[in-house]
Amino acid sequence: MSAFNDLKARDEQFICNTYGRYPLAVDRAQGCHVWDLDGKRYLDLVAGIAVCSLGHSRPELLEVITRQYGKLVHVSNLFYQREQSDLAEKLLGTTHAGKVFFCNSGADANEAAIKLARRYMRTVQGRDAYEILTLSGSFHGRTLATVTATGQEKFREYFDPLPGGFATVPKGDLDAMRAAMGPQTAAVLVEIIQGEGGIRPLEADYVRAVQALCRERGVLFMVDEVQTGMCRTGRFWAHQHHGLTPDVFTVAKPLAGGLPMGAMFATDEAARGFTPGTHATTFGGGALLCAVASKVVDIMLAEDLAGRAEAMGTHARELFAGIAARNPGAIAEVRGMGLMLAVDLGRPAADVWRALLDRGFICNLTHETSLRLVPPLVITREDLDSFAAALEDILRARA
Repeated sequence: MSAFNDLKARDEQFICNTYGRYPLAVDRAQGCHVWDLDGKRYLDLVAGIAVCSLGHSRPELLEVITRQYGKLVHVSNLFYQREQSDLAEKLLGTTHAGKVFFCNSGADANEAAIKLARRYMRTVQGRDAYEILTLSGSFHGRTLATVTATGQEKFREYFDPLPGGFATVPKGDLDAMRAAMGPQTAAVLVEIIQGEGGIRPLEADYVRAVQALCRERGVLFMVDEVQTGMCRTGRFWAHQHHGLTPDVFTVAKPLAGGLPMGAMFATDEAARGFTPGTHATTFGGGALLCAVASKVVDIMLAEDLAGRAEAMGTHARELFAGIAARNPGAIAEVRGMGLMLAVDLGRPAADVWRALLDRGFICNLTHETSLRLVPPLVITREDLDSFAAALEDILRARA
């Protein structure tokens, strides 16, 4: 039995069957590349699903991990920790928000946002408002609350009864949002780009109008930046493209350079909804994770990875436009911002995805027709060129 088949068999024997895994076992990773058990190299255009924004095995992060592990790893949130305050100050320097809550994942961060919105309305505003409005096509996590908030039925199937207090509104329909917003509405939660929805950006005018409506009705405007945050789209935060100032927003994937960490940001006013004992986490914001995340922020700012994402995203779009021009009908649409892109082929694309994998290019197939690209923000023009050349060759062979 080959090493891959042996590992696959052990995985199937011991691990819950919740993932449709790729036919690939990753043995090691460096920079923008990973290697399988046989030593074959692949260009990683998924980056742990937008997690490893600085690439794999970044030496500076290894240095921080080694140093911090020998100093302080975890003591819980019963104690003040310099590493937490240092990270909070750096992150808040990138945004209009005034406070941050550290947690463990994107779902955790969105749960915190939901709880804050409800408690703020009741304890600060004195209103019995609890409902969270979200958009069709959205994705906000896998907990019972966040899967209920998710505007895709397939993620909810067979998990009922689901928690109450959520409603899904058709994306892009401002009249529907206006009609859905009532005395019971505590907050609206949106993604600037719907990642699991197929890399579908919200129209700028629409999302600005939703924020304005929230302000008019006294409803919190919240943004899920779990996947779009921290330079991915060409700004440090995706909502900054449209001049938005959400009352609450969340992040997770890129925060700690590959380690599990999330955060919820709030304005000073919205943060009044939490007081000691009303929300907590055992592991969130541990010293080790905060030290690593601080270094991630330092690198992102020093290397202007937001600007780099914008430039590399523009280059990628030009490459795909060239493919489309030379091969009419091969590409139906390219969506996204910065280095968060979908190449939609307009037809089932599993064969193209598999052919790319066979040639050493890892991307993600979403909604059967779209190749999702969320590579490390340090990816080079040469790597993007090589991917585009392989994609065009494959599309021509299947024309």
